[in-house]
Amino acid sequence: MKKEKVVLAYSGGLDTSVILKWLENTYQYEVIAVCVDVGQNDDYSTVKKKALKTGAIKAYVVDAKEEFITDFIFPTLKASAIYEDDYLLGTSFARPLISQKLVEIAEKEGAVAIAHGATGKGNDQVRFETTIKALNPSLKIIAPWRTWNLKSREDCIDYAEKNNIPITVTKEKIYSRDENIWHISHEGGNLEDPWNEHDSQIYMLTVPPEKAPDTPSYVEIEFVEGTPVAIDGKKLSAVEIMETLNKVAGANGIGVIDIVENRLVGMKSRGVYETPGGTVLYEAHKALEKLTLDRMTINFKKMVSEKYGQLVYDGLWFTPLREALDQFINSIQKTVTGKVKVKLYKGNCKSVASNSPYSLYNEEFVTFGADEVYNQQDAEGFINLFALPLTIRAIMNNKNKK
Repeated sequence: MKKEKVVLAYSGGLDTSVILKWLENTYQYEVIAVCVDVGQNDDYSTVKKKALKTGAIKAYVVDAKEEFITDFIFPTLKASAIYEDDYLLGTSFARPLISQKLVEIAEKEGAVAIAHGATGKGNDQVRFETTIKALNPSLKIIAPWRTWNLKSREDCIDYAEKNNIPITVTKEKIYSRDENIWHISHEGGNLEDPWNEHDSQIYMLTVPPEKAPDTPSYVEIEFVEGTPVAIDGKKLSAVEIMETLNKVAGANGIGVIDIVENRLVGMKSRGVYETPGGTVLYEAHKALEKLTLDRMTINFKKMVSEKYGQLVYDGLWFTPLREALDQFINSIQKTVTGKVKVKLYKGNCKSVASNSPYSLYNEEFVTFGADEVYNQQDAEGFINLFALPLTIRAIMNNKNKK
């Protein structure tokens, strides 16, 4: 009897290596391992060999870095989407892309199921599965962490040792990390107690601010309709932009946050996130919007940004609402074109200069000197009308006191 096939979201790490063997042992599936390259710092030839050695009948490595940046990161940047005021959504918007590739390969290979290594306590299970259901609801979903009898990563280490699965994680070095070209997250270990100050030795993209250079660095970013296209006057691809900014920002200690966040599943979690280049892009994009967008648009966009961030965090990328919000965002980004200079210094990132052909800033209007475009006497009538409700209220109060 021919065995059924399952596509496994595979990283080569502890969890997915154990899951690969567990799927074989438990279901007798033929496992197709799929590693989607969204900028992890991995040796993909080694990852592929490890999957085959562990028992996969086939292993894919999909280079999706450019697509990840242009189709997921940059739209979220243009939306100014941030979750709970801090988190720049590094893991969140990678999951729908990875899931999309899993579905495509499952359909190509005739697989009946997709398996992932997200835990039953986290957000990623939702992000993977909402995407799969949105794109191909006929595929079965297997989430081992919700069904097997392995209760911890220590149990996974024991399972790996019993099944001769090569791993690099130890019970002493057990941080859970997620990395892509936008960020790296650190969870677990001593971070699970929010009273523990995190150790800067965990950083992988960023130097501690106190060890950053004593002189500031400057970087100039050029945008076209809200999308970054050049660094320091040089046109670059999306991948090159991220690699360049990650390097210079990381060297200056930019982009580390240590937060307690509300997971979608109802509990709080604590994590340390490094997002060096992304932090610079958000700062520069915000500065350019302040120069080119009017007050009403900026204020309304704040509501859109919050909703967009919630959708991305909750795994609702492939939804009509997210697509509709993109239409609004792309419309107002048509004038978000220009250059921003950002100063980087010991963990601090601040825009210091901006320029745009669509700038709404007009020196003739705001100067304290003489001008021919603004009659200061007009302000008196404006103030009288603006303050009319206050004036009427005061008259009423005075009348009632008599």
